[in-house]
Amino acid sequence: MLDLNFVRDNLALVEEKLRQRGMNPAEVLKDFRTIDGERRQAITAAESLQARRNRASEEIAKLKKSGQDATAQIAETKELREQIAESEKKAAEQEARLREILTSIPNLPHDGVPIGKSEADNVEARRWGSPPQFDFKAKPHWELGEHLGILDLERAAKITGARFAVYWALGARLERALANFMLDLHTGEHGYTEVLPPYMVNSESMYGTGQLPKFEQELFKVPTDRWEEDSHHTPAVGELVQRKGINRVYEVVAIDFSAHTVDIR
Repeated sequence: MLDLNFVRDNLALVEEKLRQRGMNPAEVLKDFRTIDGERRQAITAAESLQARRNRASEEIAKLKKSGQDATAQIAETKELREQIAESEKKAAEQEARLREILTSIPNLPHDGVPIGKSEADNVEARRWGSPPQFDFKAKPHWELGEHLGILDLERAAKITGARFAVYWALGARLERALANFMLDLHTGEHGYTEVLPPYMVNSESMYGTGQLPKFEQELFKVPTDRWEEDSHHTPAVGELVQRKGINRVYEVVAIDFSAHTVDIR
């Protein structure tokens, strides 16, 4: 989720980046500027009223100490308390509306990303190797895996449902070997820090990494505000990074994590 201050200070940029993604800024941002202004006004009003109430409370203490009547001042503090509560309620309501807007804003494309409407507008950045050529019709990996006896999709469907597989023998070893190869490569040669995060994350982490509300219908949730993670970057970024206080948009910070997790979608 983009930082509120960043969106406020760079609203024109955000609008342009949304257009580049083929989105209508008015539909995404709605009344952002108005809501933000009303929220800030409500916060300022609450702070100003609280300052007045503090001064009135001090005056009440002085009057009581000198034996004078403080009825009027007490009535004023009661009225101010009600006004403060009303301003805080309005600020909270606008805060919720702002959060709803901010969570709907997608990641902004980098300046170097080509602008296009379809895959036909993609620009090839580089090429490594060349596609292999066969003198026979190549099988998709799921057919090849079943033929070799290392993938069992039918049994997985009976155990869990569609889109899962049981890995047998060399298939299971290959899966484990690939995970070890990936972790060893990134930690040993590229300076990554290996981390093993929890497989369940809370809603705050999912919102913080942009998984919610966009992918809510594609995720699995348990009743206690816990989501089965769909990518290891959700707990890594949502909690491990943000708790370090380095999730500021205006800072250029690179932290390299590497993890092997069960991503459930």
